[in-house]
Amino acid sequence: MKRTADRADVALLLEGTYPYVAGGVSSWVNQIIRGFPELTYAIIFVGSRRQDYGDLKYELPDNVVHAETHYLHDSDDNSLIEDLPGNPVMFEMIERMHDYFRAPLSHPDGADLLGKVGDELNGKLDHRQFLYSRESWDYIRKMYRKYCTDPSFVDYFWTVRTMHAPVWALGRICDGMIPVRAFHTVSTGYAGFLGALCKRRYDKPLILSEHGIYTKERKIDLFSAEWIADNRSVFQRDATEVSYFRQMWIRFFEALGRSCYDAADSIIALYEINRLRQVADGADPLKTRNIPNGINLPLFSSLRDKRPAEVPKVMCLIGRVVPIKDVKTFVRAMRTVINRMPEAEGWIAGPEDEDKAYAEECHRLVDGLGLQGKVRFLGFQKLTDLLPKVGLVVLSSISEALPLVLLEGYAAGVPGVSTDVGSCRQLIYGLDDEDKALGASGRVVGIADPQALADAAIELLSDPEKWHSASVAGMKRVEKYYSQDRMFGSYREVYEKALASSGGIADVQP
Repeated sequence: MKRTADRADVALLLEGTYPYVAGGVSSWVNQIIRGFPELTYAIIFVGSRRQDYGDLKYELPDNVVHAETHYLHDSDDNSLIEDLPGNPVMFEMIERMHDYFRAPLSHPDGADLLGKVGDELNGKLDHRQFLYSRESWDYIRKMYRKYCTDPSFVDYFWTVRTMHAPVWALGRICDGMIPVRAFHTVSTGYAGFLGALCKRRYDKPLILSEHGIYTKERKIDLFSAEWIADNRSVFQRDATEVSYFRQMWIRFFEALGRSCYDAADSIIALYEINRLRQVADGADPLKTRNIPNGINLPLFSSLRDKRPAEVPKVMCLIGRVVPIKDVKTFVRAMRTVINRMPEAEGWIAGPEDEDKAYAEECHRLVDGLGLQGKVRFLGFQKLTDLLPKVGLVVLSSISEALPLVLLEGYAAGVPGVSTDVGSCRQLIYGLDDEDKALGASGRVVGIADPQALADAAIELLSDPEKWHSASVAGMKRVEKYYSQDRMFGSYREVYEKALASSGGIADVQP
């Protein structure tokens, strides 16, 4: 992925999503780019390691005039080890900035410190200063003695090094940024921190669109991560306490999120619960707003005529085969469904390459439950081909935001069954009285409850009247509240406001 331009309207800052990873967020990014053909985009993709990504999953539109790919954990540091004194002023600023992130309300100068430190990432505080200087060594020892409750200094030292190394990579990306009129990040995390650096460096508007709350999802990952050390003895451990290194990683991503919230001019959530979560995590309420996802209604509504006369006894989980989608609960639910409805099938439509070990566990679970031939792994599928063949769109996730697959299913006339996560209750039962009056477009069940998931699916698939009622409610709901045109109208307002200071919405053409 290499396109080069000397400027663009908007720089999209993307972490681990479009155009290398298929999924809801990537589909939305593709939708936004194609929805504003009068704007030119620069794509700045940041990922973990080159080996973690394959070929492009999306064809880049013509209005993507510039594209870069960066891997934060591929080490290319060939500098010689040398004894450096370090800059005490910079490390004093770092300490104050860390104090700010520990207690933001009592350190109001923290946001300004980020700009001052960021400007020096390749100057007075370059990577070599962080790796080799005496000031860095003294600072790490001081922080270990002051805060660390894990007995291993070696693990603490390397955790700090590993955790902070991508910051300098992001600094270099910021330094090499082509001139743009606004930055738009689709998460906090590393991409959001890059946005904060660019905002401070170039004084251009920063837009943040959060689909899921990044820090919450990283916490879910970190609580179960096996690579994080815990050197306390059995007698030192308290089952109610998170290990210190796990806490460090959590605080690190919380700090990245806070830096993006501080820098952003517009902070967008998909629905009200997430907006309130953003505010609780430090976002200025006056900067926040909700813009729900919208879908291409004509494209998916045209699929209704392709559906068979009878409801297909097919439950389809559409999503990546990763732990956060809790595919195992779906598989376990299918054992109950097949026991009571032998003609039913369960389809899993999504890529398996993101977490191959988990995908293999899911395959083994299918075999262990004797569901061969009844639960099928389809890989990535075109939804326009898939949706006319299924009876229910199913989400067994432990975390979602506002999932496009439910809306796309509704438009095609397919009801949904989902766990009670993100906005799924709102999508299925309605938000306010007017919305609720449309009826239930499916069922909501608890997280990690395969029995409840199976019961809800069987209730709808075995009763044509209930299924039809849910199908009609879904079609009405998506047509009234979740159209693509409605979403584009809201984002046009955001872009016009951000680009106004640069001379209007599109003075740079492809």
